[in-house]
Amino acid sequence: MAASVFGRRAQLGAIGLTAFALTAMASGMAFAQAPDRAAIQAQVTKRHDTAVKALQDWIALPSIAAEDRNAKQGAEYMAKLAREAGFQKVEIVDTGGKPGVFATLDAGAPTSVGVYYMYDVKQFDPAEWSSPPLEARIVDKPGLGKAIVGRGAANQKGPEMAFLTALHAIRDANQKMPVNLVLVAEGEEEIGSPNIGKLVLRPDVQAALKKSIGVFMPMGLQDPDGAVTVNLGAKGVVELELVADGNAWGRGPSKDVHSSLKAMVDSPAWRLVKALDTLVSEDGNTITVDGFPKPTPLTATERAQIAKSVAARDEATARKSLGVPHWIDDLSWEKANERLVSQPTINIEGLVGGYTGPGGKTILPYRAVAKIDMRLVPPMTRDGAVEALKAHLKKRGYGDIAVNVSGGYDPTTTDADSKLIQAQINVLRRNNIEPLLWPRLAGSYPGFVFTQPPLSLPSGHFGLGHGGGAHAPDEFYLIQSTNPKVQGFDGAVMSYVDYLYELGGAGGSSAAAK
Repeated sequence: MAASVFGRRAQLGAIGLTAFALTAMASGMAFAQAPDRAAIQAQVTKRHDTAVKALQDWIALPSIAAEDRNAKQGAEYMAKLAREAGFQKVEIVDTGGKPGVFATLDAGAPTSVGVYYMYDVKQFDPAEWSSPPLEARIVDKPGLGKAIVGRGAANQKGPEMAFLTALHAIRDANQKMPVNLVLVAEGEEEIGSPNIGKLVLRPDVQAALKKSIGVFMPMGLQDPDGAVTVNLGAKGVVELELVADGNAWGRGPSKDVHSSLKAMVDSPAWRLVKALDTLVSEDGNTITVDGFPKPTPLTATERAQIAKSVAARDEATARKSLGVPHWIDDLSWEKANERLVSQPTINIEGLVGGYTGPGGKTILPYRAVAKIDMRLVPPMTRDGAVEALKAHLKKRGYGDIAVNVSGGYDPTTTDADSKLIQAQINVLRRNNIEPLLWPRLAGSYPGFVFTQPPLSLPSGHFGLGHGGGAHAPDEFYLIQSTNPKVQGFDGAVMSYVDYLYELGGAGGSSAAAK
């Protein structure tokens, strides 16, 4: 997923302020003046081809943390994009893992906003794609329009490029940037952000973010019917491997042996399967790990938010798009979504052991691996979930099974009344979109590093436009929309323009995006 952004507050430093201006600032009047939106829109239109080409070039450079691919190049390219968009200070930060990028844009504004980016993408198998995943071809999407197809197109390079294009357009239209920006970009989001704290909580980065009103991540949030969800939080995640190994177990083979020997030799693969079976109920849908924290029940407000949102969405369309004939336990559409928001999960991403090629090989493998992700909800924490899992396996007699954590973080929650969220709601309503408040995104992003102490900031996602196929073949981001309910690339760019001016206090006079 997909699939964040941050800001800080700079001092005005204006010279020769009139008594009226001083009084206006003292009474909380906005620094930002209403922009010449038509001039900005003209620059967005003028820059369209250049921006799309820049997005295609970015997609052609995949940074894949899981494969140790292009991390240095990805960070350097991210830094280059930030400089070109007007960030005056840009630094590549050593995190001990993949490098991060820290950048600031000082507009002399009283309000600062944090922006979170990821420059890394998920792995891909070109054989599964209808269009080469790094060529970023523009193809027709029936019912939507023309879209770029490529790894990272929607998650998150398309929305991120749209945001950078908004900064170019404001500058090129000779308009005043309404807020200061603090950008933090990481290259490990797709492996659970194991070093995000070393980037965000470095003293100077933390100090810059501390001055902001919150942090947001650009995202194409429009559904094909035009609906937009405002997420008030996200689940946490832990990515790990469970490894059953004959050497560690002290039973079974220490290397692959002939399968006929199963009659007298223990199997690490079966041991892993039996251990996995203790983690969940018989149907696989309820966590049964000893000591796993119980989720906090949904509030009446959260249930009402879910009910309103699901009533605005078509269940049949959702099932068709997912290829899912039934929800868990044949739950209703509303109850299934309540479960989606409120319940933790233990999911098997993949099972690997022995021979998996064509035909059979009749071996008894000495080692088997389960790739697992755990999604967490309050009050759960990454460390608490991992410790509970380890203790459970040991208690059940599976202490030899290795628990190798590659990344993860806590869930996150943001107040709907925060300025960061209220600005989103205001912009959406001026675009004739009634926002659907959603208690918690079922996917994950490392917003915890912003919402928890020491920063304790609001954090969320924003952006018009549409994309799909994150983490899957044929990932795409809409460029030219033929759907009147959904914005294409230029409309997404203008949504960020409007959001920045709204955050800076001058959004009320901006017209709806066309």
